[in-house]
Amino acid sequence: MKEKVMSFLSLFGSTTTLLCCALPAALSVIAGGAAVGSLISVFPWLVPLSRYHNWIFLVAGIFLLINGVFILRPKGKVACSVTGGIGCEVAGNFSKWIFGISVALYGIGFFFAYLYVPIAKFLGVG
Repeated sequence: MKEKVMSFLSLFGSTTTLLCCALPAALSVIAGGAAVGSLISVFPWLVPLSRYHNWIFLVAGIFLLINGVFILRPKGKVACSVTGGIGCEVAGNFSKWIFGISVALYGIGFFFAYLYVPIAKFLGVG
């Protein structure tokens, strides 16, 4: 049960980081400021969400770390021995895929929130 809750929280947290930081930044690069203005007019909750992006990244990172411990270092296989391991293998693979997607979303959000502007300024692009 703890693994399912942590998987959900890590996916939710990493998706939130993508919405608050990566999506507006990517849209502004691709389509310009008008696209970001349109996005914010349709989803006005992105503005207050982006004000707390440091906390969002911290909490999402903690969720990902805890979820990684649950997924990558399972403590026991008692329940798997009852079913022969077939269900646990499928569930384990699914959890690893969701964890990988969560880490990728978190990485994209982290890049656009903290690394994109300094790198662009260093390269003289922005």
